[in-house]
Amino acid sequence: MKILPAIDIKGGRCVRLIQGEMDKETVYNTDPVAQAKIWEAAGASIIHLVDLDGAIEGKPKNGPLIRRICESVSCPVQIGGGIRSRTTADNYFDAGVERIVLGTLLLKDPIESEKIVRSHPGKVLAGIDAKNGMATGDGWITTSATSAIELAERIELWPIAGIVFTDIARDGMMQGTNVAAISDMARASRLPLIASGGVSSLADLEALAAIPEVWGTIIGKALYTGAIDLAAVIKEFERGI
Repeated sequence: MKILPAIDIKGGRCVRLIQGEMDKETVYNTDPVAQAKIWEAAGASIIHLVDLDGAIEGKPKNGPLIRRICESVSCPVQIGGGIRSRTTADNYFDAGVERIVLGTLLLKDPIESEKIVRSHPGKVLAGIDAKNGMATGDGWITTSATSAIELAERIELWPIAGIVFTDIARDGMMQGTNVAAISDMARASRLPLIASGGVSSLADLEALAAIPEVWGTIIGKALYTGAIDLAAVIKEFERGI
């Protein structure tokens, strides 16, 4: 199972939120480029970035910073947040991003989403963020009438790299993962699954690693607080990959 350290960017700083609420932030590093180097030095093979400002405003807000991160590390970088057009997707790939994550666009414009995926096969992930089982958008502000599993089923035949599945209720809470919801998503889709939200202990990682469809997991707050040591869990869970 791959371990993906997260860097959430708001106002040019590396922050963590609680359940995605923009007014509940903790700043962990004022220099996201430096933070990316820290994660790479610890052994990260992929770094997960989120443009929180972009997710809310619907357009990239930290593009130059994302480019600098890509130029500063040798490991692949994936980015989500505010990618609502093919132009934005193309610009990120031109900046050196390895993979992009589409979230809100999947709900609001599935036709455009599919065009982006087919233009970049294997380079796009579906960001499915769930609140009480329903898919959300607009930086988790809007809850749709589409269930998370239904959304996963819609895209299953696209040449998509996988699904980043987040249980919003667990995000930033340090209360463990929603293994039941992750297992349901894993059974519902043939796509590789990256689990996100609530990972706070080795026990959480062990539970996720026991689900065969879980290709990777994103860890945020637990790394910043020291509850989980990145180098140690990479050594433990990426053996044999």
